[in-house]
Amino acid sequence: MLESTMTRKGQVTIPKVIRDRLGVKEGEKVFFVVRGEEVVLKVIKGTILDLKGSVQPSMHPEDFDKIRQAVKHTVAKRVAGHG
Repeated sequence: MLESTMTRKGQVTIPKVIRDRLGVKEGEKVFFVVRGEEVVLKVIKGTILDLKGSVQPSMHPEDFDKIRQAVKHTVAKRVAGHG
């Protein structure tokens, strides 16, 4: 079992063995999933925009830029308390 100590700023170092196993590099993002009394760390590789063009278009191709703008607009409205 590997361990790390939390700093007063709430930071911990991910042990090198785990970083190597997950292939996580400096500057990459990770997210945490809480499952009961456990926390699962997952590495985020790229963004949804990196997938653009990787799926064969259907009869009605999606405009990913338009979808992204619509999501941003919806989130902004919710943050502003109008949604």
